[in-house]
Amino acid sequence: MTAGLIHHVELYVSDLQRSRAFWEWLLSALGYAIYQEWPEGVSWTLGDTYIVFVQVAPKHTDPPYHRCRVGLNHIAFHAASRRQVDELTAALRARGATVLYEDRHPFAGGPDHYAVFCEDPDRIKVEVVAPPLPAERGSG
Repeated sequence: MTAGLIHHVELYVSDLQRSRAFWEWLLSALGYAIYQEWPEGVSWTLGDTYIVFVQVAPKHTDPPYHRCRVGLNHIAFHAASRRQVDELTAALRARGATVLYEDRHPFAGGPDHYAVFCEDPDRIKVEVVAPPLPAERGSG
């Protein structure tokens, strides 16, 4: 165990089934596996890290989530390669997910940052980042 690494992230969602449909395929593609399931939630794990999604109580649904308010802006994951980013981008589009920054994709994060940015069903921004090419390492 390494001090300082994230142990887990827990996100409350407006519709657990809709969020699960989005996150299950994405997290599985990134190597995560189901960790826990219960009527109000589900979690996936990869190594020592896990991500939890919990159905929000109806009394807490208004106002809805917005990443520009105080709180989480986005969550970013490492991809294995640029090819994986491209495959995930195609899958996101095929699933009807919103791919952000289409006009700058896949370099919306800068010329040395190969990534896809998208939104989950609650409009939480998700980023999947390819490792830098050898010539790019140390240039930023």
